[in-house]
Amino acid sequence: MHFNLPHQQYRLLLSLLLLTVPAVPAVAGSWWQPQGILDWDWQLQPPHNFDRKVQIIDLDLFDISRETIEALQQSGTKVVCYINVGAWEDWRADAGIFPPEILGNDYEGWAGEKWLDIRRRDSLAPIMLARLDLCAAKGFDGVEPDNMDLHNEETGFEISRQDQLVYNIWLAEEAHSRGLSIGQKNAPDLARDLVVHFDWALTEDCFTEGWCQEMSPFLDVGKAVFAAEYTDRQQTIAPYCQKAKQTGISLILKNRELTRITGASCP
Repeated sequence: MHFNLPHQQYRLLLSLLLLTVPAVPAVAGSWWQPQGILDWDWQLQPPHNFDRKVQIIDLDLFDISRETIEALQQSGTKVVCYINVGAWEDWRADAGIFPPEILGNDYEGWAGEKWLDIRRRDSLAPIMLARLDLCAAKGFDGVEPDNMDLHNEETGFEISRQDQLVYNIWLAEEAHSRGLSIGQKNAPDLARDLVVHFDWALTEDCFTEGWCQEMSPFLDVGKAVFAAEYTDRQQTIAPYCQKAKQTGISLILKNRELTRITGASCP
């Protein structure tokens, strides 16, 4: 279902939500900063399954209620909100407020998505800041910003590595200003530049594709690295578990749709 809300109306509705949440300024470094190997899960498609207690769970910003987040936190679980920061999704409640001129090529393999012109922060900032506001208002502990390596994609725009770094660092600063932890999603070629700005990292297919070592800037300073391998390419993660433990990477196996089916983790 699509809601074509005017930009001002969307911000007004969000502001009304925020009125119910006490504003607490973030103290520098006071946000969650995970370290070491941790038990985690990743469910972006409802319905969800919370039967297995984990230390961290990554959930979609729009699909989870504040009450569910609080219940998970009361059981000792940190809760991360998924936000797509590099692609437009036609099913989102705020899809109608993205200006057409910042929508690029179709995101191949993901129906209903188009790349964003991240250089146009004048147009993107109000939308992304509203999403971060909602993440904080719901009480999430951290943010997973998806698609933060558009300089490596055929977006339809001339996005440089420097453009991507500027955008990513801005996102990190805005997340921290709201007391939210934020992770670097993939983008191994940016790790050395972003490690001082991001609190942890999340990778997909890094063991299968052989680039996990490129996230060593995070591991070298004690910041957690979470890795997901997918069942469409691997039926087991057993061959990678020893390496994951040696390097300090938190490894799980999931289906690529990231449903409630809980995949295997290393023993």
